[in-house]
Amino acid sequence: MLSYRHAFHAGNHADVLKHMTLIATLKYMTLKVAGITVIDTHAGAGLYRLDGEFAQKSAEADEGVRKLFAADIFKANQAAGQQNVAEAAIESVATALQDYYDCIASFNAKSLKIYPGSPFVMHSQLREGTSATRDKLKLFELHGADATALDGNMAQLEAGRMITVERADGFDALRALLPPPNKRALVLIDPSYEMKSDYARVSAAVQDAMKRFPTGTYAVWYPVIPRAESHDLPRRLKGYAQLAKKTWLHATLNIGQEDAPDAKAPRQIGPDGRPLPPKRPGLRESGMFVINPPHTLKASLNEALPQVLAALGRGRGKGFAVEAGG
Repeated sequence: MLSYRHAFHAGNHADVLKHMTLIATLKYMTLKVAGITVIDTHAGAGLYRLDGEFAQKSAEADEGVRKLFAADIFKANQAAGQQNVAEAAIESVATALQDYYDCIASFNAKSLKIYPGSPFVMHSQLREGTSATRDKLKLFELHGADATALDGNMAQLEAGRMITVERADGFDALRALLPPPNKRALVLIDPSYEMKSDYARVSAAVQDAMKRFPTGTYAVWYPVIPRAESHDLPRRLKGYAQLAKKTWLHATLNIGQEDAPDAKAPRQIGPDGRPLPPKRPGLRESGMFVINPPHTLKASLNEALPQVLAALGRGRGKGFAVEAGG
C-alpha cells in the first residue's frame, strides 16, 4: 500500500524533532575531514509547499514549524515582515534550535511557504570537497509521484554525482550500500508506518545494517501511538545497540492533547459556506532513536527541546525526554 504522502504532514512537530536531530548530528559529523555517505531510505518528495493543497488540508504545519517560527524566542525575526526570516534570532535560542531555524529559513524569504524535507535538510549540511572528502547523498523513494517529484527537486541543486536518486524500496536498497567506500555513514530510516509490517522491517534493517557496518550512525524516526509495535520498536533498537556495545540516544517530543471542543459551540464555516468537519486529533508524539550518535547530541537536545515544547506545547500530556546510554 502506497497511499501515504508526506506533503500532508510536512513541517509538523515530528518534522521539527527529526530535522533538528539530523542537523545537530551532521553538524558534528562534518567536523572531521573525511567524507560521509548519507542515506535516506524513505526520502519523500524532498520539498513541500506549505501553502499547497495537501499541507493546507491537514494544517499540521500550523502546530509545528509555523507555530515555532512565530514563538516569542523568534520574534526578533518577525517584525511585520520587515526583516528577512533568515536573519539571526536572539542569542538565548538553543544552538540546535537556531541551526534548525536557519536551515528552514534559508528556503524562504519574508514568509514561510516552503518546507524542506529530509533530503534537502541533510544536503544543506554536506560538503562538496575533493574526491577524498566529498560527501554523498543516497535517496530512495518507492511512491511513483513522490519519486518523480524528488528527482526533479534534487536536480535543482545541480550537485552532479554527489546526489543519487532512485525509485526503490529503501529497506532493500540499504543492504548494497553498507559498508560505504568512505567508511563513514549516517542512515535515516523513517517509513510511513501505515502498515504494521513497517515496524518489523525497520527493526530488521537496523539489525542487518549494524552487522554489515557496526560503526555507522543510524537514525530512526517513529510515531508514538497506541500500538504495541510502536512501543516495542525503541526497546528493540536499544537492545541491538547494547548487544553490539554501541552508544545510543532516544528522544521523544509530545506536544500534548488539546481539550475537546465545546459541543455547544458553533461549527466553523468553510469557504464554501458549509460547516467544517470536527478537527481530528492527529499525531501528538514522536521519537528519534539514534545508534552511534555524536557525544554532543544529548546535551544539544536537552537544551533545545524545552524551548521547542514551550512554543508547541498545547495541553495535557505534553513533555519531552532524552535518554542515552552505551
